Amino acid sequence: QVRLVESGGDLVQPGESLRLSCVASASIFSSNAMAWYRQAPGKEREFVASITSGGGTIMYADSVKGRFTISRDNAMYTVYLQMNSLKPEDTARYYCNQYYSSSRWYPGDERWGQGTQVTVSS
Repeated sequence: QVRLVESGGDLVQPGESLRLSCVASASIFSSNAMAWYRQAPGKEREFVASITSGGGTIMYADSVKGRFTISRDNAMYTVYLQMNSLKPEDTARYYCNQYYSSSRWYPGDERWGQGTQVTVSS
């Protein structure tokens, strides 16, 4: 059973920080690289960051490199996204899921969680 529960989103001002959390079911989390994605209104869902099961390989979208940090706690089936120096263009709904190398492999809506809203505005 797919279970993804994201939390931590909020309304913040530019330059502030947020930490997102995602608790996943074992069927998704175990042995899988995990990732964060985001979707802004009127735009396609896009990749933000990923981390392999052992944490040895981490990737970031160019737009967040140097500002966001992904991490995971395998014992808690939880993946985190520390977001610093937030910008208005980071405004989106953020989702976690296993890592998909291309958007063509993204699953249907039934295999995503509800996401958590991040709004960056002054």
